Amino acid sequence: MHRPTHIHLYAVAIITLFLSTSPAQQPKRTPEQLDSISGLNAHHLCSGIFVVGRDYQREPAKVLAEDIAPFPAFGWQDNFKYEVDWKKKSVTVSAPGATPRSASYHGDQGCTILPLDGKIHFKPVKVPRQLPDAASQAWPMGDKEATATFPEVDKAALTAALDRAMQVEEQNTRSLVVVYKGKIIGERYAPGFTKDTPQIGWSQGKSITAALIAVLMQQGELKLDDPAPIAEWQQPDDPRRKIRIKDLLRMSSGLDFDNWGLGEPRSYTKANEHFRIYFDSLNVFDHVIQQPAEVPPNTRYAYRNTDPLTLGKIIQDIITARGEEYLTFPQRALFDKIGMRSVVLETDAWGNFILSGYDYVSARDWARFGLLHLQDGRWDGEQILPDDWTDFITTPAPADETLNYGGMYWLARGDQYKRVPKDAYYPAGYMGQRTTIIPSRDMVIVRLGPSPGGLTEYLEQVLVDVLASVDSTPGD
Repeated sequence: MHRPTHIHLYAVAIITLFLSTSPAQQPKRTPEQLDSISGLNAHHLCSGIFVVGRDYQREPAKVLAEDIAPFPAFGWQDNFKYEVDWKKKSVTVSAPGATPRSASYHGDQGCTILPLDGKIHFKPVKVPRQLPDAASQAWPMGDKEATATFPEVDKAALTAALDRAMQVEEQNTRSLVVVYKGKIIGERYAPGFTKDTPQIGWSQGKSITAALIAVLMQQGELKLDDPAPIAEWQQPDDPRRKIRIKDLLRMSSGLDFDNWGLGEPRSYTKANEHFRIYFDSLNVFDHVIQQPAEVPPNTRYAYRNTDPLTLGKIIQDIITARGEEYLTFPQRALFDKIGMRSVVLETDAWGNFILSGYDYVSARDWARFGLLHLQDGRWDGEQILPDDWTDFITTPAPADETLNYGGMYWLARGDQYKRVPKDAYYPAGYMGQRTTIIPSRDMVIVRLGPSPGGLTEYLEQVLVDVLASVDSTPGD
């Protein structure tokens, strides 16, 4: 059967999407920028087709039309083309004046941006899920009896709140899940998406990194005050020897690592060390641990991929030193224990998790992740995370004067939200991925989908409307 692979097959939809970025408006790119943009979009196309799945495997141009073309930050231009190699499960993006870039699918390790020689330098492995069918197991370990009603929940008001949230079309919300007192009281999915659809979480993955560090702490491998055990930092005169685990968790390592965002000339160049993770075919762990110190640790808060990826390197070193399989560790040590079946953690071409942004998880599984934290790291009688872990991650980083950031989690006690309980905290990812944990209301609220921006006010209103539907009178 012929499978469509080119932009012209979705011409009508894509021309409409390009109205805001017509050829005359599209910026002129350097070869370096074009190479980077091609790598990013090869990845997104590959993951959209082979990881998210949906109907993209039958109509792959929908990935472009729905997940890439509408968003100027991804840099797609109308003279770009792509090819899908269905046998090799790879995607190649071509841009005039640039080297074609490819990404290939490797099963449970998802899609990887390939080096120019087209080779990967690790052996992909199957990641078993040691769990029964979700339909046969009670929530939250499974999906059986996942939903419930409570007398204090105004069902009509909650229904209206979720309907309004999904009807704001420009925000592209694809999944909403509301958990109250441990049960799902409401959920919504956009057409083509289900409770089991893994979606990109972007920087929500940083909080998974933190949770894996917490697992190792609970196992006695690490302490918050330990110096980061990076071998390359241990020379007597190396100032990086003073960086602690807690400094990395708080984005306060002090490492020199430029983050130029996705909106200026340096964005798609190698100078953008932070975002280069997502468009270049580099060894991400080598990339971050080679960065020099710029300021002393715990003196500056700076949101940088160095810190979570350095933690990822520490996880890898500990697991391999124990003689265990690194690529299966997150599933067997964390996800299996709390019923998370959908997770795909993608790697670079050297088999290192890019768990600062390339993580694919379903909405219900993010709800389970939130519940683990709502329960102070305890699940079915087992203390998976240290019992004081949530106290640490919800305490503002000392170097962050805004009070917006804790330990790989964002905090509502800062200035981002005005009408949300101040004890709320959340993993947050690019384009509006959120898992909001609200201990004072015994709630977890998950929102997934690629928002083009203007999201804070929208998300706050969603949270306010959902909270208003549940009577918070003490004693309920």
